[in-house]
Amino acid sequence: MPPILVMVSVLSACGAPQAADEPAATTQPPAGPYSLATPAAESTALETAGPASAEESDEAMALTLTSIGFDANGAIPPKYSCDGEDISPPLAWSDPPPGTLSFGLILDDPDAPGGTWVHWVLFNIPAAARALPEAVPPDTILADGSVHGTSSFNSLGYGGPCPPGGTHRYYFKLYALDAILDLEPAANKADLEAAMENHILAQAELMGTYGR
Repeated sequence: MPPILVMVSVLSACGAPQAADEPAATTQPPAGPYSLATPAAESTALETAGPASAEESDEAMALTLTSIGFDANGAIPPKYSCDGEDISPPLAWSDPPPGTLSFGLILDDPDAPGGTWVHWVLFNIPAAARALPEAVPPDTILADGSVHGTSSFNSLGYGGPCPPGGTHRYYFKLYALDAILDLEPAANKADLEAAMENHILAQAELMGTYGR
């Protein structure tokens, strides 16, 4: 009998270390960047990636506005001012976002002594348009269907820079819209801005200066 008891004791003693070693033999997650992510971590990673993709998409669809008549932030030639021919400069823009149905255009001078002076209001420019030629006529409705609004000169069409003194900034602002606006001809800037609310898909700005 005693030898049997000894064998049991020995077996028990041999078994104990094996039981203690089992956790150490368990496979551990690999270290470093290849560690498995938990579902929560995966969800966070996807959420983080989402906005970045959206930003890239926004950048790809950015609207730009340029003119061969003057450089961005540069001086506007007298030809396009009240000191010259007082005709509108040529403008061109990039492709707008999908869903664009028309464009709106505003030109204003925030440096005017009495407050912002509006030099040009034009809307319902066709979605297929990518440019406006030099010297757009002051017709109420243009041949392509674009409609003129009223400027601070109380007239339709373009009115060039004409500061009383000093150098002013003139902002050409183009809006890509998801609607054709139900707006009467001769509408002013405030009317156009109100009609465009919640319809702007993208916008671009070109600034030029003029001094006297």
